[in-house]
Amino acid sequence: MKTLILVLIFVNLLYAKSFTAPLSSFKTSGSVVDIMINDAKLYAATDSSKVDVFDIASGERIQTINIDKIVDFMGDVVNAKVYSVDVMGKSLLILSQAEKGYRRVYLYKDDTLSVVIPSSSQLSIAKAKFLDENTLLLGLLSDEIISYNIKEKKENWRVQASGSKFSNFMLNEKKDRVVVADESGALQMLETNNGKHIRTLSGENVDNVFQVDYKNSIICTAGQDRRVVVYNLKNSSAYYKSSDFLVYSVALSPSAKLLAYSSDENNNITVFNTHTKDIIGRFGGNRMTITNILFMNEKEFFVSSDDNIINFYKIK
Repeated sequence: MKTLILVLIFVNLLYAKSFTAPLSSFKTSGSVVDIMINDAKLYAATDSSKVDVFDIASGERIQTINIDKIVDFMGDVVNAKVYSVDVMGKSLLILSQAEKGYRRVYLYKDDTLSVVIPSSSQLSIAKAKFLDENTLLLGLLSDEIISYNIKEKKENWRVQASGSKFSNFMLNEKKDRVVVADESGALQMLETNNGKHIRTLSGENVDNVFQVDYKNSIICTAGQDRRVVVYNLKNSSAYYKSSDFLVYSVALSPSAKLLAYSSDENNNITVFNTHTKDIIGRFGGNRMTITNILFMNEKEFFVSSDDNIINFYKIK
């Protein structure tokens, strides 16, 4: 019995050592829903009616932006979840929960928070990003994609990406194309200037795609079918790697040479080379379900989860 216990301890220690630990961590105001990097700052959208801003170099929280709380169906005042954040110039875009299942869109600029799209618009927005300083791209739960003019407060165009429930979208570097993921497993590519459908990518994921990333003509997905899919638009090829658990999050490095994904039930991250498919490393230390992976460069990346800790990793 003692021998068995010693063997189990040894195996556990060996398993733990096979995963690279975080280089540092950032403590947020609540569970993290979305993260982004801009101008050496890390922005974290949380479920506690707050957006936290960190100086990446020092690791210090330098600002917290408070969002209005909401009244739930029981009449209680509760925190509003912040679903996504984005930065364009000096403006911070904030998408948050509102009453009756609708959403609010804010702009934070010059220390002032203003509502761009109120809950009275009755839009169930799941994700909002800048196309330019005056134009937003909105993804609705109904899988409708909207280009919205901030100054004129009206839609430039609206298209139905598919008949399935929206999951995620990702813009390319030029922001002239967007890839939309939904529960069907297929991806829809649209032009952002007019909403015109370009192409459908399918046949690799057979169930809901939780997340998608798009860099350097490479598109990758995180699937409920336990697949990480890589589409190469340059040579029209595609492949998938199977995981032992649902893949909740995925991200590409800036060059798209590396791909990181949530790879098991213990919330560990695996990084592999998208060209050779060789595993580069495995990274641990996340306590909750992964919500986002975000590369800062080719060697360093952040991981957020349903926790108030964002972990920072460096690839050796």
